[in-house]
Amino acid sequence: MSSTPESQRRAAIDSPAKAGVSGRAAGLPWRAGIGLKPQHFREVLETRPDIGFFEVHAENYMVDGGPFHHFLTRVREHYALSLHGVGLSIGGADPLDESHLDRLAALIERYQPASFSEHLAWSSHGDIFYNDLLPVPYERQTLARVCEHIDRVQERLGLRMLLENPSTYLEFEASTMSETAFLREVLERTGCGLLLDVNNVHVSCTNHGRDALAYLRDLPLTKVGEVHLAGFARDQDAAGAPLLIDSHGSPVDEAVWGLYAHVVAQLGPVPTLLERDNDVPALQVLLAEAGRAESLMSARAEPRRCGVYWGGA
Repeated sequence: MSSTPESQRRAAIDSPAKAGVSGRAAGLPWRAGIGLKPQHFREVLETRPDIGFFEVHAENYMVDGGPFHHFLTRVREHYALSLHGVGLSIGGADPLDESHLDRLAALIERYQPASFSEHLAWSSHGDIFYNDLLPVPYERQTLARVCEHIDRVQERLGLRMLLENPSTYLEFEASTMSETAFLREVLERTGCGLLLDVNNVHVSCTNHGRDALAYLRDLPLTKVGEVHLAGFARDQDAAGAPLLIDSHGSPVDEAVWGLYAHVVAQLGPVPTLLERDNDVPALQVLLAEAGRAESLMSARAEPRRCGVYWGGA
């Protein structure tokens, strides 16, 4: 991976997706952010922590009113916002749910987030909805469907979305492409950006016995608009091999910090979210993790050893 001038990379990230898609989002601050959790609403407003941005899951706000909107409106007055979707089922076989898109459009109009992102996954089929992000086969038919869905999302929402690389625990015999080749093609065809989940890279590469640094070298990192960091749980598969679960319920592992250090050594500062969705700790704990991410961004040229990866230039 070669480094890219920061101004060139920012221009690539903030450019409109395709003709007819507006570039209205100014982009997230090139700092660290955290997820906005209900147990922290009041403390955030009372203390106004020095943080780059907050992120919320769109589906938690798809109602007209209530306390969540009350607090998010007040927080949005002071901070940039990243809106992260989990329910579009972009990889699904069915057409997109237009009513869901309408609700997303209303949220975006209401809060003017600096970024909107979704997952390379599916979570519904027909009238059945799964509380999970399920994997897709990497082949031409799926590629065409995913691109069609992303085109529709960007057209309806009027912005350039980011697509997140998945965490996976199995692979399809039907796949004819690598995950990175599939992502490259989607980004090229649709003009969307990449949400690089570094924890997902580590989890998936560990589960499938692949080289995480080689995975990163095979991605167009100039199209990264946001990075996610999170914790994972350890398990074993039926053969006794290590199995990592993307749990979002623990601190970022040292191996993931090391991989992140490698990424920022190439990219420099990049909007980075610290995710914690289960066993959410005190606000100060999350802010400390965000501070560590910002320290690594500022020390991009300093060689260091973190976990199993070299994180220096």
